[in-house]
Amino acid sequence: MNFLFAWRYFKSKKSTNAINIIAWISVVAITVGTAALIVVLSVFNGFEDLVKGLYSDFYADVKIAPAKGKVLTIDSAQLVQIKTINGVLQYSLVAEEKALLKNGDNQTTVIAKGVDERFNTVNNVTKHIIRGSFNTGTVNHPQIIMGAGIENATAIYVEQAVEAATIYLPNKKATSLNNLNDAFNSYNVTASGTFLIQQEFDNKYLFTNLPFMKFMLDMDKNQYSYVELKLQTNTDKAAKNIAEQLQKMLGSQYVVLTRYEQNQSLYNIMKMEKWIIYGILSLILVVAAFNMIGALTMLVLEKQKDISILQAMGASNSKIQQIFLSSGFILAGVGVVAGMIIALLICWLQIQFHLLKLGTGSFVVDYYPVKPQLNDFLLVIGTIFIVALVAAYLPARKAGKQIFSLKT
Repeated sequence: MNFLFAWRYFKSKKSTNAINIIAWISVVAITVGTAALIVVLSVFNGFEDLVKGLYSDFYADVKIAPAKGKVLTIDSAQLVQIKTINGVLQYSLVAEEKALLKNGDNQTTVIAKGVDERFNTVNNVTKHIIRGSFNTGTVNHPQIIMGAGIENATAIYVEQAVEAATIYLPNKKATSLNNLNDAFNSYNVTASGTFLIQQEFDNKYLFTNLPFMKFMLDMDKNQYSYVELKLQTNTDKAAKNIAEQLQKMLGSQYVVLTRYEQNQSLYNIMKMEKWIIYGILSLILVVAAFNMIGALTMLVLEKQKDISILQAMGASNSKIQQIFLSSGFILAGVGVVAGMIIALLICWLQIQFHLLKLGTGSFVVDYYPVKPQLNDFLLVIGTIFIVALVAAYLPARKAGKQIFSLKT
């Protein structure tokens, strides 16, 4: 009944045209606010999904690292135990260290990763190879697969390799750092491939074979930098469950990290940015709230006779208040529905036709990615419901408390 009265008030012609204008301005403001919130949140979802996809191609589902230091000691029996855990599909052993890659007068600091033959089953770097192939060579003839940024910095090109480059790695047995030859172990390497994933990776990482890295770093048989795991089901819940099992099995000498925990700061920043933008765009709804207060206040004045008739028929103050609260919800509801339709249309056009471009060809995609999510729609609806409740409460309370006379 409340919404029936409110709907009739919304549709009916008012004696003063300004009431209709103010009411429709509040509807338009809510429509714009709703559409803006959903579209922007969908863009953030698209970028988050894109970044997570890129990071998932580089980082393992689960990583086992040493609790202290940079060297992990793990034997074959422990590796067999790891493989027997339900949900673990494959493991890969990695030796990693900072290095200097030099090619003539060109040089750059890199992170060299020595990987075993199982690495490609754990990691998806191979699908980002843009030149050459993923061939790490042998311990005596090491080859490297480098990021595109390293390729540009060192001028090492797979197709034009004239002579081998040199890689310098820290000498763990060095007794003095004064002599460069004693402080570093050096070896000639040739390039077999170049990958392009994301600038953070492309400028820092190169891959070579595990035996070569262990030889250069003087690692013992069971020593590595960390172990990477591929899971059968890569969900946050499954990864967390397996990580807890591994931590319990291996003990406090090891740290087991899920993909989220390996990049926790990045994901936290992305979430924080999304909430900040949500807060800023919600200010549009504050403008709509002021318009709604004005529209409902004028509606109360317009419907003084209706209110007095309802009071004469026995309607309580709370009943009248509920009618005008319902009027506020109708104004908000019309704006929300219109805003969601517009937002869905914009998102669909962007997904299908990539209308809005990033304006640069240096990123992985050249258009704004969007991904509408149900949670965002529910969040926006809830936000507007609260705004409508607050905005409609004061005029509705005034209508419920005032006593109007039919004689006036």
